[in-house]
Amino acid sequence: MMGWALAILFGSAVILLILSFIKTAQSKSSVEQQIEHSSISLMNEVHELQKQIRNIELDAEITAKQAGAMEASAKERLLLREILDMHKRGYSIESISSKNGLNPHEVEMMLAPYTARKMERGMAAQ
Repeated sequence: MMGWALAILFGSAVILLILSFIKTAQSKSSVEQQIEHSSISLMNEVHELQKQIRNIELDAEITAKQAGAMEASAKERLLLREILDMHKRGYSIESISSKNGLNPHEVEMMLAPYTARKMERGMAAQ
């Protein structure tokens, strides 16, 4: 009789131990999913903020160069922002001109105020 009681108690302990492992694994995967969802959401927000910061920096640079000059229209401003962004990311003048439907000379003229400063810095360092 005592042997049966011990066997039942031992069997119950094993079953409870197995259930405990299963429950822990389920709650762990739920927490991992929540963390993954939060990190993806955070990465998307960071990407959007970086994009907004890049646009603000480009607008600030354009505004600084156009201070005292006539204000460009919104369409020209967007085109200049795109050209300046592509130039800062390392695109060649030819690829920028072909993507925007301009000739290379026009692109160079639009970028001239923004690239002259870099050249002046390079000359001062020599």
